[in-house]
Amino acid sequence: MGIYLNPGNEGFRETIRSKIYVDKTGLIAFTNERIGTEQKYICVSRPRRFGKSIALKMLAAYYSCGCNSAELFRGFRAEKEETFQEHLNQYDVIFLNMQQFLIRSKNRGVTEYLEQVVMEEIREAYGEFVPERITELAEALEKIYVKTGRRFLFLIDEWDCVMRERQESEELQKQYLDFLRNLLKDQPYVALAYMTGILPVKKYGQHSALNMFWEYSMTDQGTLEEYTGFTGEEVQELCKRFDMDFAETGNWYDGYRFVNFRHIYNPKSVVESMHRHRFSNYWTTTETYEALKVYIDMDFDGLRADIMKMLGGESVRVNTRSFQNDMRTFHTKDDILTLLIHLGYLGYDSGTEEAFIPNREIIREFENAMSVGGWPEVMRVLKASEKLLEDTLNGDEESVAEGLDKAHTEIASILTYNDENAMGAAIGLAYYSARKDYKLIRELPAGKGFADVVFLPLPHTGKPALVVELKYDKTAKSAIEQIKDRQYTQALEGYAGEILLVGIGYDKEKENKPHSCVIERVKKLS
Repeated sequence: MGIYLNPGNEGFRETIRSKIYVDKTGLIAFTNERIGTEQKYICVSRPRRFGKSIALKMLAAYYSCGCNSAELFRGFRAEKEETFQEHLNQYDVIFLNMQQFLIRSKNRGVTEYLEQVVMEEIREAYGEFVPERITELAEALEKIYVKTGRRFLFLIDEWDCVMRERQESEELQKQYLDFLRNLLKDQPYVALAYMTGILPVKKYGQHSALNMFWEYSMTDQGTLEEYTGFTGEEVQELCKRFDMDFAETGNWYDGYRFVNFRHIYNPKSVVESMHRHRFSNYWTTTETYEALKVYIDMDFDGLRADIMKMLGGESVRVNTRSFQNDMRTFHTKDDILTLLIHLGYLGYDSGTEEAFIPNREIIREFENAMSVGGWPEVMRVLKASEKLLEDTLNGDEESVAEGLDKAHTEIASILTYNDENAMGAAIGLAYYSARKDYKLIRELPAGKGFADVVFLPLPHTGKPALVVELKYDKTAKSAIEQIKDRQYTQALEGYAGEILLVGIGYDKEKENKPHSCVIERVKKLS
């Protein structure tokens, strides 16, 4: 057993001995299918602390020869798979943590240092087949394959750290990509290459060094959706086990949305909240909010308006295809938003090609980033939102209209009203503080149409639901009439609390007090 060659199963043993382990061994069936095929090159990119390294420890334990890992998988999903015994501990695994190589190489080249230390272990195991003159890893593995027919399985962690931490050195990045291409592409000794990082494979125009990889990223996880984070069923089981509220857990940590799995939870935060038995910011504390602030402060036309819309509960269209998969090449606001998707600060719906802020934990991180400066108008609106909600719950129509007037004045230079959609984004922002106790739903199918905004109270808050209808260039009274005529409250038939009907109108011809508000209470539904 070595550090880089056949690292053994201790890493996975520690994982499954932990108080919380969610069974993700089903991933092994996926990798087994791709061994020795044209699809044997796999690049999985996810945000930090989303279980990437844990998955690699699991794969290392399963594939590494020289150890017996059958007992570690007893009772888990992988053991039930047809191919489980066929590949169990049958491969020479080369495990490369690129972050470690980058740190330890210091003034030397990253790839030069990597080859030196890995070659030491290769010579210990296969020295008789590798002449002294050979110092290149790829050439050594070729010799071993020719002499023994032995194939290697590559597990590469933090593959993109060179792109993230050496952003200014394009020469180093290209050298590194060429090293990986030479080591892996079209090499007969490669049984499987599975690498993970935060970013997808770097694009360099014509320079497509790693175009053989099948990519699974936050914009398209494909068949790996359920391994991206925790699923709703998995979190529900954890909440039962640790006596935690499932709805509140979702409010804090759910929101990553894919094609088949519409509810993927942040695994780091869920585990922390179960251990500590309280909800708070856990994932976002693993990196300073300055990391987010750098990007949302960038001066791209329309970026600030999109950020404000998402803070107000909206989704925004994003073209993810122009992104160069690095952290310094930005040409449009879409490049910034796409990076934030890969970093985990935004969720993404590939069906609608829209981005959104996924949950309460991330919303608070945006607030932290904006509070440092550069967003004074927005911060004033957010701070005033507590009173706006209180006035609404008290039925104070005049104060609500006045509060909306002030909010609109603050953000008019960034987010202008031109229709009910834009108005809805601004209203959502004005009611920002409601996210603590409510789930905001835009365009909820209801009765004979769609309710513009519904604020559904979280369990145990004791607050009424809000059904809000917006009218651009019409009266608040007409908005209330529409709620009643189209029976929007039918969407809340399963809800047994009090409901407030909130009609909001905006008269674009009025310079002063353009907003109007009508609030009505309805009886509890049976």
